Amino acid sequence: AIIVYRLPWTWKCSKLLMKFIHAGLNTIAMILAIVSMVAVFDNHNANSIPNMYSLHSWIGLTAVIFYALQLILGFAVFLLPFAPISLRATLMPIHVYSGLTIFATVIATALMGITEKLIFSLQNPSYSSSPPEAIFVNCLGLLLVVFGALILWMASRSHWKRPPEENIKVLRPTGGSPEATEAESTMSDGSNADRSDLRINSEAARKQNLKLDEAGQRSTM
Repeated sequence: AIIVYRLPWTWKCSKLLMKFIHAGLNTIAMILAIVSMVAVFDNHNANSIPNMYSLHSWIGLTAVIFYALQLILGFAVFLLPFAPISLRATLMPIHVYSGLTIFATVIATALMGITEKLIFSLQNPSYSSSPPEAIFVNCLGLLLVVFGALILWMASRSHWKRPPEENIKVLRPTGGSPEATEAESTMSDGSNADRSDLRINSEAARKQNLKLDEAGQRSTM
């Protein structure tokens, strides 16, 4: 969901479509997180294991709560067409930063969780003797770190951003669509550049028409 705007083959898709994909992926992730939380508490209660005592559980529950708030505010402010443009522009940097922070927190929570599971589950042989299960899960942890670093790198590189000229949509003669309004609110600098390009193109077209008129006059003479 984080990199849905960063994939070059999606830049030609409409901004509204990418918004729905972004929101849909986050909604699926939230549903899976809730199912996982219910499964964890049910497992602990069935086996008489205390709940919410480890750092892994504290950070994990905090990440889920903030993720739910991020999802709700994202729907209310950026997907529904009721929030004013100034509010969207103000909250966009916070939305991006909090999304990346939650993602990094989830990676850290997963690493703590698999380590905790290994320590408690591997008794004979123990975790310290590096049985095959320990090697497998350690490799899984390394893959999680690489995955998280790759996503954060893509999200922080300016050349992976969706180009402004792909965000700005052509306005209708009698007003703009909600998608065009959203594009103008989030990419004002891009719209200024597009207006400059339109002026340049108009001037070039005018000069071309003058040349065609002169050529027509000469051919007529």
